[in-house]
Amino acid sequence: MTEAVGRCRVVDSEEGKWKGPMHVRIRHSTEGDFSRMMEIYSFARRFMAEHGNPNQWGSTNWPPEELIHSDIRDGNSYVCVNDEGKVIATFFYIQGEDIDPTFRRITEGAWLDDSPYGVVHRIAGDGSEKGIGTFCINWAFEQCGHLRISTHGDNSVMQNLLKKLGFIHCGTIYVEEDNYPRLAFEKLGDLRAQD
Repeated sequence: MTEAVGRCRVVDSEEGKWKGPMHVRIRHSTEGDFSRMMEIYSFARRFMAEHGNPNQWGSTNWPPEELIHSDIRDGNSYVCVNDEGKVIATFFYIQGEDIDPTFRRITEGAWLDDSPYGVVHRIAGDGSEKGIGTFCINWAFEQCGHLRISTHGDNSVMQNLLKKLGFIHCGTIYVEEDNYPRLAFEKLGDLRAQD
């Protein structure tokens, strides 16, 4: 996996104004990041509830701590770190062939391609950087050129971001953690889309 370094725009937490570009980098999470990651997930649950999506993570206090520990142990957990060394975002990423059991069954549509793919789950930021979701998703796509992501039907923020980034809504999938179906999105690199 390549480490990413890029620019986002930072919010001054005291004034609530955009301060300008800041460098961020992506690296594997460590157990030392765990508390900060859980703070970010708490912020994300509040943000989602305030933006019309109280059920995706809020009803189950998702994600559970033991899952995050497992993600870190397995090397599939990542964080974004700003210039000051502060963790400002986190996400799960894995790639391979048929790697996500929740993506095996899709209804109301079909996947665009059955080749090996990458998956992003549990992406969340602390609200201090504009564009951090785009940065993380673009990084994941650059790792494999074929990415799948799912989101709750009420998560209009993520749906709009995925559409802006060129993802195509392919259908509906179902997850084990709750009874809410998820909208399934996929993006292929230019070369794959032409095959």
